[in-house]
Amino acid sequence: MNANKTKSPRSLRSDLARMDAHTLAPQEYDELPDLTDDMLQRAVINKGGRPLAADPRQLVSIRLPQSVIARWKATGSGWQTRAAGVLIERAPA
Repeated sequence: MNANKTKSPRSLRSDLARMDAHTLAPQEYDELPDLTDDMLQRAVINKGGRPLAADPRQLVSIRLPQSVIARWKATGSGWQTRAAGVLIERAPA
């Protein structure tokens, strides 16, 4: 991080003060549609996050020579995935 640069505040570019000051009037409730059983039947619950992997990763510790790790890292980004692919190809059935 560059110590000479000041961090600029992030902005939502919305008028939150105006939103906070607003109170619902009784006639605004009349504008809302009634919630029906059909609406509830069509509702979809969206749980965020990543989907579960079919073959999830597991953290293991293995000691390898520095030269081996350096050669894999020299192949660029994604070297761990490529190394895992080689291990999968060579794994006994």
